[in-house]
Amino acid sequence: MKLIDSILTDAASIAAIRKDIHAHPELCFQEVRTADVVAQQLTDWGIPIHRGMGTTGVVGIVHGRDGGACGRGIGLRADIDALPMQEFNTFAHASKHQGKMHACGHDGHTAMLLAAAKHFAKHRDFDGTVYLIFQPAEEGGGGAREMIKDGLFDKFPMQAVFGMHNWPGAPVGTFAVSAGPVMASSNEFKIVIRGKGSHAALPHNGIDPVPIACQMVQGFQTIITRNKKPVDAGVISVTMIHAGEATNVVPDACELQGTVRTFSIEVLDLIETRMKQVAESICTAFDAQCEFEFHRNYPPTINSATEADFARQVMTGIVGADHVVNQEPTMGAEDFSYMLQAKPGAYVFISNGDGAHREMGHGGGPCTLHNPSYDFNDDLIPLGGTYWVELATQWLANPTQAQ
Repeated sequence: MKLIDSILTDAASIAAIRKDIHAHPELCFQEVRTADVVAQQLTDWGIPIHRGMGTTGVVGIVHGRDGGACGRGIGLRADIDALPMQEFNTFAHASKHQGKMHACGHDGHTAMLLAAAKHFAKHRDFDGTVYLIFQPAEEGGGGAREMIKDGLFDKFPMQAVFGMHNWPGAPVGTFAVSAGPVMASSNEFKIVIRGKGSHAALPHNGIDPVPIACQMVQGFQTIITRNKKPVDAGVISVTMIHAGEATNVVPDACELQGTVRTFSIEVLDLIETRMKQVAESICTAFDAQCEFEFHRNYPPTINSATEADFARQVMTGIVGADHVVNQEPTMGAEDFSYMLQAKPGAYVFISNGDGAHREMGHGGGPCTLHNPSYDFNDDLIPLGGTYWVELATQWLANPTQAQ
């Protein structure tokens, strides 16, 4: 493993910053203290900053030895927000705020990019500009979308943008990257079936929405098995069905809610269209009314082939080819997808280990993402920081990449 000496030297101090951020988690668009910490560190290291993009975002601007005159630019992104959940850990840096926790490792993502930032501040051995993007509100707020709306790519011209997420389970020292879809689109639906209430002993006097809902749930699965191509991934999950208040009353209405995940917009378009047709047609067949709502949240995260291959080359130079694996797509969602819709780039995984790094006092359960016993593995800080530095330096050194 080829790590940068200066990042190794600074790893303990960066880990202390990470633990401070972990102890003071902030939810989407509320990351005021976290942004202050990031901004202060960058300023102390002599890196100019821009604040307030996407409400609480911070962008650091690191010009190379040419002062950025060549016009080439690369974006490196870390998310900074926490989750609305209670932490079970009892170690010293556990959350000090009830109901808030860094359970997805965004504190660690911030730390890895800060480690790279500190190195860049001292070693500007590249031409062009590195933009350090500390993004708010990944956990459901669409902070990437909001930063783009506020002019991220207009004010900071970059030809490519890269992101990275820790991934528990595989041993530290392993990366994963692949071209194409790596995370799914995230979408929600709500359907209200309007029937006609009656006494349960006299069901012929009403229109029962419950069996209609049952037919609807079964009908949705034929969209997956009979409407889309078998090789195209797609998931429809009805996760909530609400109806009725008494055992002897047929309810007036039944409400269904759930989620849809796909790896392409084309499959998403098909599923949304067919779901509406199936829902409305089934309601019509049973003489009921249908209210159909479909909300598109995050689009699929799709890595561009050239940038994914370049990231793999950089990783291989750091940890060796045997420790760079193919990135298995996951049906989880990520708002870095908005950035990849606007710019070429790649979103990669860095392995977080199996949880053995956790100090005494952690709660029960595995060290998985969105788990109340989760903690970021600080052993990743020098590795992740090295990846960021090598990625940006090598990319800017290759004019054919930075066009």
